[in-house]
Amino acid sequence: MSSSEEPDRAGLLHDSSSPTHPLLSKSYPSPSVSEPQAESSEPDQTQFLQISYNYGPRPLKDLPFLILFLLVVLCTFGFGIFAVVNRNPNSSSVSSYSYDSSSTSCVKNSTASLKQQPISDYLKLSSSSHFFKDLIWTLVITLILSIPFSWLLLLLLKNYTKQVVYASLPFFVVMPIFFDVYWFVACTVSSSCSEVFPLVYRILLLVFVFLFIGVIVWIIVANWHRIELTVDIIGIASHSLSRNLGLFVVLPCLTFSLVVYYAPIVVFLVFARLNGKIVPRESSGEYSCVWKQDSWVPAYYTLAILTMLWSATAMVELQVYVISGTIAQWYFAKDDDSTPKRSIRSSLRNALGPSSGTVCLSGLLICAVRVVRAAVDGARQEDLQGIVNLMLRCCVNALLTAIDFLNKFTINFAAITGEAYCTSARMTYELLKRNLLSAVFVETVSTRILGGIVFVFSAIYAIVACAILKAVSNLGADAYFVAALAWVLLILVLGFFVHVLDNVIDTVYVCYAIDRDRGEVCKQEVHEVYVNLPIRRNQRPSLANRTVGV
Repeated sequence: MSSSEEPDRAGLLHDSSSPTHPLLSKSYPSPSVSEPQAESSEPDQTQFLQISYNYGPRPLKDLPFLILFLLVVLCTFGFGIFAVVNRNPNSSSVSSYSYDSSSTSCVKNSTASLKQQPISDYLKLSSSSHFFKDLIWTLVITLILSIPFSWLLLLLLKNYTKQVVYASLPFFVVMPIFFDVYWFVACTVSSSCSEVFPLVYRILLLVFVFLFIGVIVWIIVANWHRIELTVDIIGIASHSLSRNLGLFVVLPCLTFSLVVYYAPIVVFLVFARLNGKIVPRESSGEYSCVWKQDSWVPAYYTLAILTMLWSATAMVELQVYVISGTIAQWYFAKDDDSTPKRSIRSSLRNALGPSSGTVCLSGLLICAVRVVRAAVDGARQEDLQGIVNLMLRCCVNALLTAIDFLNKFTINFAAITGEAYCTSARMTYELLKRNLLSAVFVETVSTRILGGIVFVFSAIYAIVACAILKAVSNLGADAYFVAALAWVLLILVLGFFVHVLDNVIDTVYVCYAIDRDRGEVCKQEVHEVYVNLPIRRNQRPSLANRTVGV
């Protein structure tokens, strides 16, 4: 009789323990449910026993923020269209107007002819120059080669993680030393560079770079005991990412769609400045004609820029949502050797559908943090004195840090469960705290090492590109500038790869916490690595840890 009533009793406990019942439509049996001691001592824990990936239909969450975002976008486009239609065609011909004392207004001079500086010759010269030609070709080739470079880096990190990491560590020091010494010697030999940078400045820059290199060496030595763990974490993330290669098609497409979405807003901003009129202005008893913008133009600039910022942060959160949902489906799949079908499509559908409001809310919070932090940094640069200003800056920084802490794993959890933003934030924090896991720590060393590997790969490519340019072109010293731009472009592309890999690491961390909370092991290789992460020993052990050893 007890066995037949067990599902009903478990379901009753789950429904009555939280107002957010039921959390998920798919659940797995947990051995901890059948222990009456656990039920009586910690009844609040039962609401978390059903946490797993929600494969079923998801309700619409955080709808007001989706409506607010759409309203802001519609206002931006609506006023932008008005700016295009209402523009003043005479905005660029102010010099052809003169003040008419009889009508006390500015009138167009019939004899005035607008003289514009011809730029066709300059454009023709620029487009035909060897510099721009070599620059464009170098950047195009770099962009094309960045795709196989990213694929090669992923394969190396998947199959030879330890070798790549340990082989790259010396270059974290060697590369800056090489560039520093090479620049110092080249600038000393060059007469023009020596005139611009005296010997004292060159020595100061040389010493400063060496001090920076010393900081890098100190960071490596201080975190040497965590290198092995970092290698294992990067290997796990690279393996999971290699099983979902479709992300490298969807995520760039999302970024491109953001650029397309930005294009009309930029056009609206250009036409907005053309809204106004030519008015007379008196100065020292003499009148002249000047251009005066309409009073609503600055407000529209503010609205459009904030819309672009919110859209950018929302796109970042949308990508994180898609990554998290895809990786979570791979993690909780019962078959370890296969990848769930249409996992990326379902994650994208959830992000643009039921959880679109959650994505907008998360993007709004990040946008607000960035804007406020920029304002605080600007106030700090103005050297405002006083204890009140200092206290305000401290309070604002504490608030921004708290928001960053709140948002750390929230969108990852929302992608897994489909819960609202606030519910996901609360449940993520309680999930990690109950399982003795840090709510702010995954493995920060992995991000630094990945950034260093990207720097090394990009620097080697820049050196090779500079050598080729010097051999096949007549750029001379401009070859260094072209190679530097190619280096920056490759860093941006590979940096995007690192950003995706970091989100994979965070998602696997949350999935591991869910496994640990349920007392299950969906991916044995993940548990063997993530179990070595630091734990919060000041918290009591979770229900799953007392019932099932992981």
